[in-house]
Amino acid sequence: MPYSHILFDVSDAGIALITINRPDKLNALSGAVIGELEQAFAEVTRKPEVRAAILTGAGEKAFVAGADIKELEALTAYEIRTLALRGQGIFRAIETCGKPSVAAINGFALGGGLELAMACTVRFASENAKVGQPEVKLGLTPGYGGTQRLPRLIGRGRALELLLAGDPIPAAEAYRIGLVNAVMPQSELLDYSRTWLAKVLANGPVALALVMEAVDTGLSCGLEEGLRFEAAAFGLTAATEDRREGTRAFLEKRRAVFTGK
Repeated sequence: MPYSHILFDVSDAGIALITINRPDKLNALSGAVIGELEQAFAEVTRKPEVRAAILTGAGEKAFVAGADIKELEALTAYEIRTLALRGQGIFRAIETCGKPSVAAINGFALGGGLELAMACTVRFASENAKVGQPEVKLGLTPGYGGTQRLPRLIGRGRALELLLAGDPIPAAEAYRIGLVNAVMPQSELLDYSRTWLAKVLANGPVALALVMEAVDTGLSCGLEEGLRFEAAAFGLTAATEDRREGTRAFLEKRRAVFTGK
């Protein structure tokens, strides 16, 4: 479908490249952008030919520099709460779509931009990237999951340090504390993301989806529930054609050819 604020392209390998395309606004998250992200990831979720996604920003300055402040200024408190709930739902749909996603952070990822990146499966950053949750500097709290995902990724103490001071940190520091998974020159960012996804997509699709769901379940419900889900997932994958192909390929010392069945 046509988009006005994002670019959507699917490669022959089944990797969707979703680019937020507002470089003049540092790719700020307007309501329209969030709506198009919802539609784009609905496509990713429902189309079997789309196997993974890379999310990035247009230009060389920003992934997403934050919310559209001018737009927020015109909203009432009730409308802002409604916007937050909508954004949280969309970001949660990205997180739980069952297909791996990469946030290719090519510059500033601040506020809603970092919250969007944290909803992806992994985060790779260019050397010039800066990330942070500066909402308190505007007298606001994060609204799209920053207070919840950040401590889950880097721990309570470090998360509060970033959330309460509101200062951005460079990519190297984000890597040191585990907020991003890798840092590289900007010119290598998309190729690195594609290469990582190609390695992931060589594995069994059913197993990939269940691994992501098992991790999510355990983080949400605790160890006991997570272990029960893991055992159920293990049993479910054992019944698939992919498991039979994978074990045969291992014994025959060849590369497995998975079908997602």
